[in-house]
Amino acid sequence: MDIATILTKRYPEALWSLDGDNYSGLTWLSEDIAKPTAEELQAEWPQVQFEVAYAKVEADRQVAYRDTADPIFFEFQRGDMTEQEWLDAVQAVKDANPYPVLEDFLPVEDEVVEAPVEEV
Repeated sequence: MDIATILTKRYPEALWSLDGDNYSGLTWLSEDIAKPTAEELQAEWPQVQFEVAYAKVEADRQVAYRDTADPIFFEFQRGDMTEQEWLDAVQAVKDANPYPVLEDFLPVEDEVVEAPVEEV
């Protein structure tokens, strides 16, 4: 869990300092905002991880569109390339940079395995 990232995303108005990577090193400086518990921060972590990963994919896609698909779009506009070539370039960017899925960041709960019932 990255406490600093969680606090930055979920408590942007709060003032705090963090010594190390543990909750015990968190000094809460905002009197008007309640200090979150370690459990609250832990509960936010999967969603924050997802949001960070999603933002990275968005940024990567923007760079890839600019570098690959956009030039083809302008060539398509001039009549030098086909619309399908441009659409294929856009799809290639999407395929190379898939969005994350929230479920991939959620903790896996232990599966309960039921004992087989013997028939009488």
